[in-house]
Amino acid sequence: MSFLKSDTPLDLVKHLLVIGVATAVLVFGFFFVYLPLTTNHGETIVVPKITGMNQADLEDYLDERNLRFYVDDSSYNPGTRPFTVLNQDPAPGEKVKEDRKIYITVAMKNPPVIKMPKLTDGSVKNAQMILSSYDLVVGQIKLVPNIQQNAVLRQLVGGKDIAPGAAIAKGTKVDLEVGDGLGNQEFPVPNLINMPADEATTLLVGQGLQLGEVFYQPAQDGETDGTVVKQRPVATPGATIRMGQLVDIWVAGDEPVKSVN
Repeated sequence: MSFLKSDTPLDLVKHLLVIGVATAVLVFGFFFVYLPLTTNHGETIVVPKITGMNQADLEDYLDERNLRFYVDDSSYNPGTRPFTVLNQDPAPGEKVKEDRKIYITVAMKNPPVIKMPKLTDGSVKNAQMILSSYDLVVGQIKLVPNIQQNAVLRQLVGGKDIAPGAAIAKGTKVDLEVGDGLGNQEFPVPNLINMPADEATTLLVGQGLQLGEVFYQPAQDGETDGTVVKQRPVATPGATIRMGQLVDIWVAGDEPVKSVN
């Protein structure tokens, strides 16, 4: 019977041709019709500049341009209005697809709170560097009588001491009290006359004074080599001196020869 007969080679070629055409139509339709319609292939949007704008204005502004935004981070900037856009990604001018999300960083309303660093017992220069690294502001630097020259003695906020580790907001002004290197303790000028030079030096150090210049001059009648024969300031009745100040001395005899190794 005819319906049991196998297809002829011509019929087979026709079938393969139909299958090939159908496949080509499906591939063409998928890549050149369906995908462009569903993905807006070839249609891009130029990212606008939104830095400097307020976050409250972004939704309508970006919605009109078929874009969205997401707050990815926040940062405190004392000179910037709160909720101002500081950074954006993608950057202005880049081309993106519709409905693309733009990640933004906005300015915080309140400064973050950190722990107050320890500034005392260090130099004022070191304290300034630490304050800057903590985003704190150097306030008034007040010199006070103290033999620790340029050493930070107190750290204050609003006139009150603030302890290391205490909570403090970034951007806060921190005042410093710094030693002037002199001190405020006054006492009579010590009398070094006729005292051996090494003992005089020890006495000065023990009283918080500093040895200034040492001058040598030939011994006169009644003077012993190596003893102090003159000093500045002079130890007259009522003369006073402050801690940290210099005292110059004149020593009888020749200056000792320094050994050279």
